[in-house]
Formats: sequence, structure tokens, C-alpha cells
Amino acid sequence: MKEEKTRCGWSLKDQLYKDYHDHEWGIPSHDDTHLFEMLNLEGAQAGLSWYTVLTKRENYRKAFDNWDAQKIAKYSDKKMEKLLQDPGIIRNQLKVRAVVTNAKAFLAVQKEFGSFDRYIWQFVNHQPIVNHFKSLAEVPAKTAVSDAMSKDLLKRGFKFVGSTICYAYMQATGMVNDHVMSCFTRKKR
Repeated sequence: MKEEKTRCGWSLKDQLYKDYHDHEWGIPSHDDTHLFEMLNLEGAQAGLSWYTVLTKRENYRKAFDNWDAQKIAKYSDKKMEKLLQDPGIIRNQLKVRAVVTNAKAFLAVQKEFGSFDRYIWQFVNHQPIVNHFKSLAEVPAKTAVSDAMSKDLLKRGFKFVGSTICYAYMQATGMVNDHVMSCFTRKKR
């Protein structure tokens, strides 16, 4: 009989969650395309469950040209209307339009800083914050760092980047490691 690994409680819903937890969540990402994808997916999640977004992730990649910000920034109104008819993504007009707005802001940040990675990781001094929580109840919804990130992203024109979304983004991209102390992944990182 195969022994089940101890994971963070939120990841136990099914194999999709387990795979995301084991191979992505909390692992530092420095790839601009992945960072852009996760920023938009976290925004799409606002008011919904992360599971809803995760099950639609591949559809998002297809719908949004594999998160190519150059292409997305040039989307026409016709393309936006087509996206709003796509049942494979969350068809909230504000969220879909925010992806285009975010692509333009993302490209401006890349131009200013040389990469989005260099910009976004400055909020954690280019090193992951490693927390030592024993239970999920200890994990905050937002922090002073996510507040600062949110404020700066909003100032630069990004949408759906409130502090709670930014903290979830930091977790998703490994800027913060909130795996609980009993989680098997802590030994891997």
C-alpha cells in the first residue's frame, strides 16, 4: 500500500490540486510569461475558488495565446467579444478586459526594468519569504508586502491586483513559501 504524503490541507481535493501543490505552488518562478500568467489567473479567481480557475487553466492558455503579452496587448474589440463567448474561461467582462490592460502594463514594466521578474521580485528583496506556519489558520490573507505590491501595480495601471490577490500571487510564484511545517514539500525546498 502506497503511503500518502502529508500535504497542506487545501491541496487534498483531488489530483489536480495535489499536482499544483507539489510541483508549482511555493516554488520560486522567474519566468516572465509564467509570472504574467499567474498574475492574470489570480485576478480571474477573485470571488471564485482557485479550483475553478485551475480547471480552466489550459483553456486560458489557448484563449490568451499562451500568455504572449505582445499579442494580448493588441487584442481588438472583436477578439474581446470572442473571448467573452468562450465557455472555457471565466466570462466576466471586467476580468477578460483586465488581461489586455495588464498586458500593456506588463510590457511597460518589462521595458522599464528589463524584465517583469526583476520588477516583481524587488518586493521581497529578490529572495523568497519562508514562513514557518504549523496550520493553514496561521497563513495571512495579505501582508504589508502584498499591500505595497498591490499599491504599486495599481499605480502602474494593472487591474485585479488587490492586496489579497497579490498575496495569493506571491504564494503561487514562490515569492513566499507558506507550505505548513508538516508538509512534505518543505524538505524539498
